Amino acid sequence: MSSQNDDISSNVLSQMKAGGFDFTQIHPIEFYAVFPNEDGARRAAGQFRGESLNAQVRERDDGGWDLELSKIMYATYRGIGAFEETFEGVVGPLGGEVEGWGVKHERPRA
Repeated sequence: MSSQNDDISSNVLSQMKAGGFDFTQIHPIEFYAVFPNEDGARRAAGQFRGESLNAQVRERDDGGWDLELSKIMYATYRGIGAFEETFEGVVGPLGGEVEGWGVKHERPRA
């Protein structure tokens, strides 16, 4: 993972902590990539069978293809970084580009 991605992940995790995110539970973490064609996106999705909760491939308005891969895991800097490196290693050779990660989180009620 590049140092720019390290900084972004560190900032996101800090914001999650400040927002009351429960780091003691596992969560579906979404990893995103974009591809110039459907074949590359579907081949990348197929590389993660058994590891992911869900892999979705969708056509974009600009003619590209999105891959959203959800992995059940703890939201840790080390775990996210390690999986993001693996994700980049699969996506890149298939012509794709990683666009980051995210996690859905309900905010505590006031």
